[in-house]
Amino acid sequence: MAREYKIEDYRNFGIMAHIDAGKTTTTERVLYYTGKSHKIGEVHDGAATMDWMEQEQERGITITSAATTTFWKARDGKMHRFNIIDTPGHVDFTIEVERSLRVLDGAIALLDANAGVEPQTETVWRQADKYRVPRMIFCNKMDKIGADFYRSVEMIGSRLGAQAVVMQLPIGAETEFKGVVDLVEMNALVWRDETLGAAWDVVEIPDDLKARAEEYREKMIEAAVEMDETALENYLEGKMPSNDEIRALIRKGTIAVKFYPMFCGSAFKNKGVQPLLDAVVEYLPSPADVPAIKGVDAKSDAEIERHADDSEPLSMLAFKIMNDPFVGSLTFARIYSGKLTKGISVDNTVKGKKERIGRMLQMHANSRADVEEAFAGDIVALAGLKDTTTGDTLCDPLHPVILERMEFPDPVIQIAIEPKTKNDQEKMGLALHRLAAEDPSFRVKTDEESGQTIISGMGELHLDIIVDRMRREFKVEANVGAPQVAYRETITRRHEQDYTHKKQTGGTGQFARVKILFEPNPESSEFLFESKIVGGAVPKEYIPGVEKGINSVMTSGPFAGFPMIGVKATLIDGAYHDVDSSVLAFEIAGRACFREAAPKLGVQLLEPIMKVEVVTPEDYVGSVIGDLNGRRGQIQGQESRGVAVVVNAMVPLANMFKYVDNLRSMSQGRAAYTMQFDHYEPVPTAVAQEVQKKYA
Repeated sequence: MAREYKIEDYRNFGIMAHIDAGKTTTTERVLYYTGKSHKIGEVHDGAATMDWMEQEQERGITITSAATTTFWKARDGKMHRFNIIDTPGHVDFTIEVERSLRVLDGAIALLDANAGVEPQTETVWRQADKYRVPRMIFCNKMDKIGADFYRSVEMIGSRLGAQAVVMQLPIGAETEFKGVVDLVEMNALVWRDETLGAAWDVVEIPDDLKARAEEYREKMIEAAVEMDETALENYLEGKMPSNDEIRALIRKGTIAVKFYPMFCGSAFKNKGVQPLLDAVVEYLPSPADVPAIKGVDAKSDAEIERHADDSEPLSMLAFKIMNDPFVGSLTFARIYSGKLTKGISVDNTVKGKKERIGRMLQMHANSRADVEEAFAGDIVALAGLKDTTTGDTLCDPLHPVILERMEFPDPVIQIAIEPKTKNDQEKMGLALHRLAAEDPSFRVKTDEESGQTIISGMGELHLDIIVDRMRREFKVEANVGAPQVAYRETITRRHEQDYTHKKQTGGTGQFARVKILFEPNPESSEFLFESKIVGGAVPKEYIPGVEKGINSVMTSGPFAGFPMIGVKATLIDGAYHDVDSSVLAFEIAGRACFREAAPKLGVQLLEPIMKVEVVTPEDYVGSVIGDLNGRRGQIQGQESRGVAVVVNAMVPLANMFKYVDNLRSMSQGRAAYTMQFDHYEPVPTAVAQEVQKKYA
């Protein structure tokens, strides 16, 4: 069976947004208009097709990125195949966002016309910058009170430092929002209310908007002609590009991530969605338009590229593992090159294992269809893979490649968890293991001293949802302890330590002498080891032993047993014995050398500092600031946003537990906050002593 759609007619994109900017509603409308979804689900009643996990429906936020395949007939009459990857908008799930950005070719960034660029918008935008994802902007909720399109345009420049190229102007705003002006065609689209927005009329631009439309059209053309020297020369000589040329140039600039075309509408009121879908076809890249994915040859370690081409060797990236109630574990993968057929064996080059491709599914938000084969550019769900986790590469065994690994941040919060009954014990282990396989930012470990199971994640909401999922999906009841902060330890002074490890009592002895300079390494949180041994004072093969020894004590620092960061160790001298020295002897010497040096290194406790943003009505600003100060917070500033005030602060995570309840009661439920990890900072002495008493 050959491919149904040419790769140029594919669009793999995601919809990225701040929580509550209307992402699920927009995705729903897209599915509705592309003919996949019959009853429009509303987030307000928790029935949207994309949000299919129970908790998402309760909390009204999107958590798991589901991949959906759907189709759209563009202006040119050609059918296009859309693979839409739903991304979560809550800061506790930024990991999911990063992961979906890896496999997208383009994205639609949603803004709430009333709030403009919000804190989470900035976070997600920066992540998309990291992966150089071409984006369009959709200014949603134009029908909302306080909607201001032009302020949103201005905020994209001031907050994101990005250039928005306005492609449409709104006709009216708030309850008067009727339609949009198309600046390429220079006409107006007005939606008919009685058809649920399915139909619209093309009319002349209203008189009061003509001058403004001319002004913004000129700005759009100026941005477009920058993309091509000939077009620019013609424009400077007074020759205007044709509408098709404008579109081609805007496409070129969008794909090159030079600027971002901007549209507006109201997904909830069904206005502006169809032109947005046309724009996806016109301006977002197909898999063939983006640079080839780079990887490493698994045999030779040389860098190689894989192009979006069916004739190249198969390569794909697993970007999401999900438990499906009917099929069991599903691995979502993006095929970058080649062709995948049911029944073949592929290599997992990261794990060094083989996997057999059994069932292959094409997913709609909550339904599925079996497929026999899939091609470059496709996103498929594979059932029954045994060893594959998020970020692994699957490929043709004859041409092994490792596509770049995804990097995941360390968790900042941990809680102890124990099963309620003996019966829950085994089930809990299995459930946690499965959830950790799905989500690399969630970790499980057993505390060696207390024997407790400790789970750690990106925030309270993250862990709440994990515990909740254990209860619902795995029927495990558990008791949860108070959250604990993931403290770190570091050193503040330099010190040279000489240490000799000697054991010579009958039989083979052990001998190793090391002289190590320990010093703070503020540049990096990683442990850095360097050897400056000259003249073979310590033979080359023993040096890794020294590093391993020091590294083994980095997991549990001398102050209170927390992991150490920001330490640099340089091996400057040493001695060995022809018979009694070994890698093990040097490992023991490295470990003991650090322990002896520790009291002289000024070991200090560090705590995670969170960047907190509170959005509150003006009446409560005083209480909010007072409360944050009481939590050892440092207020970074405040600004007004519409009728609300935004308070920015840096606050230690230790003082932010259960903050959401306090904030609600303080503001009668009207204030909201987001927080994300920012950096580590030394803990005040009094607090450090309490922590030491509790943990050491």
